Amino acid sequence: MNWNPTGMMEELISTSQKLVKGYQVLESIDEVDVAITPKDLVWQQDYVKMYHYKRSTPAKCATPVLVSFAMLNRQDVLDLQQDRSLMKKLIDEGLDIYIMDWGYPTIKDRYVSMEDYIDGYMNDAVDYIRKKHKVDKIHKMGICQAGTYSMIYAALYPEKLKSLTTFVAPFDFNINNCMLYTWTKYIDVDAMVDSLGVIPGDMLDSSFGMLKPSMNISKYLGIIDSLDDKDKMMNFLRMEKWKADLPAITGEMYRKYIKDLFRDNKLIKGQLELGGRIVNLKKMTVPYLNVYATDDNIIPNASTLPVMDAIGSKDKQEYAFPGGHIGVFVGSRSQKELGPAVAKWVVERC
Repeated sequence: MNWNPTGMMEELISTSQKLVKGYQVLESIDEVDVAITPKDLVWQQDYVKMYHYKRSTPAKCATPVLVSFAMLNRQDVLDLQQDRSLMKKLIDEGLDIYIMDWGYPTIKDRYVSMEDYIDGYMNDAVDYIRKKHKVDKIHKMGICQAGTYSMIYAALYPEKLKSLTTFVAPFDFNINNCMLYTWTKYIDVDAMVDSLGVIPGDMLDSSFGMLKPSMNISKYLGIIDSLDDKDKMMNFLRMEKWKADLPAITGEMYRKYIKDLFRDNKLIKGQLELGGRIVNLKKMTVPYLNVYATDDNIIPNASTLPVMDAIGSKDKQEYAFPGGHIGVFVGSRSQKELGPAVAKWVVERC
């Protein structure tokens, strides 16, 4: 190895200058804003809310769309900033969008169940939209965990939906090549729920962080080169703000989620019971679009794709998104290609 003290000193000076400039940039930032696309609060039950995005022009599709994000994180990532907002893109492409806000459960909500979320909050929100717009059916979109729940909903209430679109959602949990799926097989979920009541968001975030630990290091090393660029710093800080905003998960819902889905794989087997009914995916007969990320390290494609053969829909399509799990929502390719393609698919089924 060649010893180059001059080069080392130049690198040290350059890094120091970037740190100083970065500090100045951070000082100039008053607020890190996310989810700024205009919307109105139109419905609320307990801690769960629903918003209706404002439109300045008539929608191309008169039938509204209800979007649900995973309960494990906030839906704000779907509207992170103006040029990285899947919701804004869908609105610009002509859809009339509602979005669920699952809120922040506390210890008093420990007994809120999967039935409460699907038969209760989700179904009541759908009925509100149907009544307001005087339509029998609406379009439904679900992302990740909420994609699974939306699929369950569609199997139970197909008469209320005109179409279903899911993004990076798990359906077949018999996967052994992903740490998340392996981890859920061995955790003592009963001990967790019985002792904690609700599962803290930071506990779950730590688990997801272990799926690819190198990313936690590389992202901070990478930002050093962007410390003097305010726009790039704002992009980074918005994502970090979203990642740090971690709702708790209600205990009883989490218990069933881990046991019946991840551990016993009851949904794809046709054995999942919800509110005294068996969830039969063959009864999910509405038009269906299955969006998956080809490089997803959180929800493997092998977990997402088997649902295509399990459902009863005749009008069903897959969309392979080149990228990772989060890139589906915030990547530039999502804005240029995915958003318009999904909106076009929905409009064709209005």
